[in-house]
Order: sequence, then C-alpha cells, then structure tokens
Amino acid sequence: MAQTSVVAPEVGMAAAAAATTACPCPGSLFPYPPPRAGPGMTVRRKCLRAAQAELGAGLLNGLVESMRASSPTHARAAAALAAGVDEEHAAWMAKHPSALGKFEEIVAASKGKQIVMFLDYDGTLSPIVNDPDAAFMSETMRMAVRSVAKQFPTAIVSGRCRDKVFEFVKLAELYYAGSHGMDIKGPAKSSSGHAKSKAKGVLFQPASEFLPMIEQVTQRLVEETRHVPGAKVENNKFCVSVHFRCVDEKSWASLAETVKCVVREYPKLRVSQGRMVFEVRPSIKWDKGKALEFLLESLGFADCSNVLPVYIGDDRTDEDAFRMLRQRTGQGVGILVSKHPKETSASFSLQEPAEVMEFLLRLVEWKQLAKARLRLRRRAAGADAASA
Repeated sequence: MAQTSVVAPEVGMAAAAAATTACPCPGSLFPYPPPRAGPGMTVRRKCLRAAQAELGAGLLNGLVESMRASSPTHARAAAALAAGVDEEHAAWMAKHPSALGKFEEIVAASKGKQIVMFLDYDGTLSPIVNDPDAAFMSETMRMAVRSVAKQFPTAIVSGRCRDKVFEFVKLAELYYAGSHGMDIKGPAKSSSGHAKSKAKGVLFQPASEFLPMIEQVTQRLVEETRHVPGAKVENNKFCVSVHFRCVDEKSWASLAETVKCVVREYPKLRVSQGRMVFEVRPSIKWDKGKALEFLLESLGFADCSNVLPVYIGDDRTDEDAFRMLRQRTGQGVGILVSKHPKETSASFSLQEPAEVMEFLLRLVEWKQLAKARLRLRRRAAGADAASA
C-alpha cells in the first residue's frame, strides 16, 4: 500500500452500552476437565448462572437453534427431511432469483452508470472450510477477481483482519475493508485508471481506540474456551471471531454462555453471530453497509445516481450492506451466496463460489464486448465524418 495515506476523519462513536453487573469469571484459566469442587468451580457456576439470567432460557435456546441453522450439516439434514418442500424453495427463488439467470436485467440496470464491485471473502470467493486459516481461494478465482478489477473499482469487504485477507487474495489493485469494514485501505496500484485520485491511499480505522480492549478480550476468550474442544479464537484486529464449526453440538450451549460471559465484562463490545462463528466487535455505528457507503464516497460517488454498487456475500454480516443497497432504490444490487432459502435483504442469489466466479467472468465479458462495440461505433462515425 502507498506510504502517503490520506487518513479520513473518524466517525463519531456510538454511546457506550449501559454498564452491566460485572461477570464473576476469574481471569485465570480453569483446568479441563474441571474439578468436582472448589472455589474456582463455584465462581464458574456463578458465571454461567449470570449468563443464563441475562440471556433467559428462551433466548439461550433460540441462540442454540440459530447456531444449528448456520450449520451446513443441519441445513443438509433439514433439506433431506423436507424433500417435499420444493414449493418453499421455488417461492424463495422467485423472490431472490439467480443472478446468472437475471444477468441481462442486472447489466441493463447499469446503463449510463459506473459499476462498483464489493465482494465478501469466506464463502463467496473461497469455500467454507473447517480451518479458517486454510480458506484459500483458487487461482482461477483470483484471475477472475483480477479481471473484474481491471474493468470496475473492486473492494473486498470481510470480517477477517485486513492484512490476513490480503494475504489470501494477493491483489494490490483492490480496496480492502477488514474487520467488518472497520479497517479500510485503498489500492497500492490501479490496474485500469478507473479509480479517482481522491480514493488512492485512503486509510480509515473508526475503531482504533478499541485495539487494546480487543487484545484483552482475545486473551480472555482463548483462556475461557480452552475447555471446549474444536473452538478456535481468531484475532481480526478490530474484532474477535470465535469459530465453532468443529465444536460438537452438545457443547454449543456451553460455548455460547462462555462467550457471552466474557463479553459482559466489556460493555463497549457486542456479540453477533455469523456462519458458524461468534463475532465480538466494538459497539459503534459501523458495519459493512457503512463501509460500502464510505468507499463509494472515497471514489467520488457520494449521493450519485450514476453509480451501481454490486455487493456479493454469504454471511449475516453482509445483510447490513444488502439493507443499505435496498435503501438506494434502484441504485444497487445485492447478491446472496446460499444453497438454501434464508431471510435476506439481497435481491438476487448465487449458490456457491463457483457461481460467483461465473458471474464475475460474465460481467468482464459483457464489459469487454460493450467497449468493443463502442470502439466500432466511434470508428464508423469517424469514417462517416471523413467521407462527408
């Protein structure tokens, strides 16, 4: 990235959440398996009771059901049990049709407008895998993204740490918004000249003051989740991810309670749930939708009608971006990546990363053909003028 970065002013922080009674969890690690008795075990029981009191039995059960719903294994099982519910899927597809099947409609909406591409990473450009450190994108997908970036301004918007997602993608000509949009940096180079000068070297980190707190809560979560086999805590700089993809379902309730218990000690942080992951992040008015707006403004398209943002993502955190596009009424395209019907504010759908790649390549081909036709028209007009 360029050394002479333009630092945008920080956004106003949301008011801190009201202080809650401190959770009695001690900072030291409880041994696993836990002892049958003793003061440490008493404190842990108090902690779990406090978490249950805060959540309520119904809400905790709802959280576990939500964890089940985000599990591909359960999704497949549910699909098998509901083999006769084709009508429901058909109704969902009618509401969120394939972006490939509606490709001509999508590009027609871009007439006279600049397309700007926004892409999630995990589950969109790369497959979902058990080990988050092994979520590599294919070389063919990388070539597709590079080709898109030559035609349109392109940004990766991910819950991952910005440096980590850059190591996966390895394309310097893109914008990167890591930590759910809380760490944004512009391209080190431009491959096509479409980016405006004010967007080059942009750097925006609205949650910088939370870095020490994120470090602390990461350590606490690492300590307190060691007793849950398969749980993985990932520090994404401005947020923390607790992955439970490899956790036995019988331990999900315990893990949910543990995460909630730890976060209760930090009133300025909040917990949300993604695709087989808990996300712990600052309680500020900032998300992927806000990041999308910021990048459009950085590119010179604030409150413009001559731009068509296209956002492709698969996770719940992408819904903030989809909702923002909905608010732009006819001025944006949200595409959800999912094989199964789910509540979404996206307008269209794609089933998996392979379809995402096909959509990107079709978009590149369409743009190249449009440019070729324009060149031919100009040559014909020039020939007509010369013969007149």
